[in-house]
Amino acid sequence: MRACLGLAAVVWSALALGGCVSVSAPDKPIVIELNINIKQEVIYRLAADAGNTIDENAEIF
Repeated sequence: MRACLGLAAVVWSALALGGCVSVSAPDKPIVIELNINIKQEVIYRLAADAGNTIDENAEIF
């Protein structure tokens, strides 16, 4: 009996709160600005520097 009353309370509260939610579209369009700047040359420079470091310190590696 308690389970039925609990279930009824949950259903009743869900129905009571169901009318309170409203969804509307914004007046202005949504703008997403992505400032992405990828420079691949940095990777090449680091790779060259790493290669030079390995060549200069061959005994460490």
